[in-house]
Amino acid sequence: MKDKCGIIGIYSKDHSNEVFSPIYYGLHALQHRGQESAGIATYNSNNIKKDSNGNRKGMNHHCGMGLLIDAFKNYEINELCGEVGIGHVRYSSTGHSRFENSQPFVTSFDNCEIAIAHNGDIVNSGELRRELMSEGVEFTSDTDSEIICHLIKKEFSKNYDMVETIENISNIIIGSYSLVIMVNENLYAIRDPAGMKPLVLAEKNDMYIVASETVAFDIIGAKFIRDFKPGELIYFDGNKVNSHMVEKAATTQNAHCMFEYVYFARPDSIIDGQTVYQVRLNIGKELYKEFPIDADIVMPVPDSSIPAAIGYSRASGISYGEGLIKNRYVGRTFIMPTQEERELAVKLKMNPLKLELKDRKVVIIDDSIVRGTTSESLIQVLKEAGAKEVHLLIGCPPVIAPCYYGVAMASKKELIASNNSTEEIKKKLGVDSLGYINLKALVNAIGIPAKDLCLGCVTENYPTEIPSDLEVESYYKF
Repeated sequence: MKDKCGIIGIYSKDHSNEVFSPIYYGLHALQHRGQESAGIATYNSNNIKKDSNGNRKGMNHHCGMGLLIDAFKNYEINELCGEVGIGHVRYSSTGHSRFENSQPFVTSFDNCEIAIAHNGDIVNSGELRRELMSEGVEFTSDTDSEIICHLIKKEFSKNYDMVETIENISNIIIGSYSLVIMVNENLYAIRDPAGMKPLVLAEKNDMYIVASETVAFDIIGAKFIRDFKPGELIYFDGNKVNSHMVEKAATTQNAHCMFEYVYFARPDSIIDGQTVYQVRLNIGKELYKEFPIDADIVMPVPDSSIPAAIGYSRASGISYGEGLIKNRYVGRTFIMPTQEERELAVKLKMNPLKLELKDRKVVIIDDSIVRGTTSESLIQVLKEAGAKEVHLLIGCPPVIAPCYYGVAMASKKELIASNNSTEEIKKKLGVDSLGYINLKALVNAIGIPAKDLCLGCVTENYPTEIPSDLEVESYYKF
């Protein structure tokens, strides 16, 4: 699975601090959220230039493909000096993996320069794109972010009030979004009315910082202030933090993404008051309550399942161990055409510790099963390494439906749990037993009421309307 992107924005209160460095290092802490491209845009009011039409130009930006360190390799960082800036690391859930889709997306209008970075997915993006194209808008990318950018330009030209503009756009777009928007030297950040994607606020000396996760603050020594409320727009004026709640938030039920806690967020992050590491420990404890297995060792599929395996070990008294060693220097593996090559791709990423596995009854814990192909290959690796029994426990309920809000899982027909019973999946994977955490136990582990979580991928009850043509359009998106 892939989650769409990590974002950060920094505002210097008296416009004296250089923001590039803390943005860069903050993005490093968010690299797990996107590894396809990275980019930073800054505004430097001390170096204003004019273009051929006489418009003021103070914004500079740079994007590149790959990891952050690759995107900025040999780049002259002094070219991105500025007192306000935003940054982005990307996975492609909407739009293909190509340079034109890297962010921040930057453009200009009405003597203003705008840069935007987005985490999430707009489910009515196809309809909005067609509407804008019918009005003569030309697109240079196939991302949701450019659609939002053109909507901002369109609305802002009517009222020249950015708060009112963003308020109006919140009534147009449907889906998940955490956004950082830089308009000249002004910084705006908004979380969607359901709060699907995380967004947090911090402060350090002269700077205000917003980011996808609190780990971005830890690395730069910033003090966490609070989470954005669902539907909250925050913007800055000197030392003042201004907050505006979009009207749509009053009639929208919270729908925090369950998978942030299960898989996506770093375990050292805190999201909506819940420590991700503690949630995953709780998941392991809940799994033991439901599936108390007589085994010799408990081990995770690294890395996201490590805390859950520790939680199971503590609850059960069964020793925790590592049976799979992850090669952290292997990048994303492309789709392999043959089964033999797919198995090779798994072995490139995970190598078994035969000494820990031979003749032992193993409980192995994973965060989820999506298509099932990786799980099947891993089980085979464990069996070939000599495991006597393999019992697979999963830290979320069966994934039976696609996600339309920025998690690139699979289509319904590709989801193994959508088309097979647990017993059938057990046989396909070749495990001695298979157990999924039940929904109530997962909700208890997270510590947020079920009504305030997005559980669409495990219940098919989505928090927003889903356009009827979205499945067809998604075929071209991914």
